[in-house]
Amino acid sequence: MTKLTNIGLQKEDSKQIADKLNELLANYHLYYQNLRGFHWNIKGVNFFQLHAKFEELYNTALTRIDAIAERILTVGQQPLHTFSDYLRVSTIKEAANLSSDKDTINTTHQNLTAILNLEREIMSLAAETGDEGTISLLSEDINENEKTLWMLNAFLS
Repeated sequence: MTKLTNIGLQKEDSKQIADKLNELLANYHLYYQNLRGFHWNIKGVNFFQLHAKFEELYNTALTRIDAIAERILTVGQQPLHTFSDYLRVSTIKEAANLSSDKDTINTTHQNLTAILNLEREIMSLAAETGDEGTISLLSEDINENEKTLWMLNAFLS
């Protein structure tokens, strides 16, 4: 029995990467849903600015969700696909009934920080296992998430 995946990676390594990518997928889903709620429920003087920003962020998150799920499939594993799985696996929690600019931006900052930390962890694991595809997937995302965190910090200061 071969120990390599269809794309030439060690099956054991790919399973470990896919497990972490599924954790990232779950976190992105909760992040996405929180952003949708903020988009719908934001109130106050920053409504127009934040309503548009939350839409931009959730659209970006949706694209990333698809890319992560497809990477999990590429390494030969199954992406999580139920909300019960996402709630069980995610470290990000549902944010209910938030409508102020500070609360929604603070929560978005916390959520994105959790995602960024997990991405860095996966990048390290991917580097150890020679998984260039996963490194490539996460590298650009990390850069964009760092930029978004900088912007969120600027808003909060």
